[in-house]
Amino acid sequence: MKSHFGRRAFTHMELYSLFNGYIYGDEKLKREQPKHWHFWLPLLAYYTGAYSDELGNLTLTDIKKVELTHTFNFATNGKIQPRFVPIHTALWHAGLEDYIQYVKNQGHERLLFDLPSKSGRYSEKVRIWFSGEGKRLGYLQRCGLPNVDQQGLKTAISSLRLNFEQQVYISAIQSGQRSAMSYLLGLKEDGQVVSKPAYDTLQKVIMPLRVINTKVNWQRFLERH
Repeated sequence: MKSHFGRRAFTHMELYSLFNGYIYGDEKLKREQPKHWHFWLPLLAYYTGAYSDELGNLTLTDIKKVELTHTFNFATNGKIQPRFVPIHTALWHAGLEDYIQYVKNQGHERLLFDLPSKSGRYSEKVRIWFSGEGKRLGYLQRCGLPNVDQQGLKTAISSLRLNFEQQVYISAIQSGQRSAMSYLLGLKEDGQVVSKPAYDTLQKVIMPLRVINTKVNWQRFLERH
């Protein structure tokens, strides 16, 4: 898949660095102020292909079980189509069920309840934390990765959507379900809205996504010292 807006997908080694960084390890940084969304947002972006604002807007009622398939219902980005995205098993293994229960117990409605908005958007806060700003280092730099490579292409939190797109494209083609990729990304085909494929078809297209770090776990994040 081609990059867009001067951005590219992360390489496999860059993904390894991101998902083995301090957020997913056993030790906090000095003066770190960890938030639950620091742990969950990169994972959700990678396994759903959703944008930061979509993820920031997710509520507990957007998590639906339909025809035996647990899904996220994305319907808050006016530029792309509403869609149901099956929840990848790696997110359950990372402790999503326990986290959802925690959010419920705390009385919150939004899944990423501690991600603040700025002018009604969540992406700005995410961008600064992930990519840095001025002299402030972002998670990207703290993992030893540059914002811009030698070819001048940028990497950012939206690069994880490109990684999702690359893998889902291959999976959808191999399954003979090309339109499933467009649906999962909220894209039109020939100017037309793509009808929702069967849920089991969507799940088959999602499941081959590469799991980068099998030791990622929310409880481990909480227990960092």
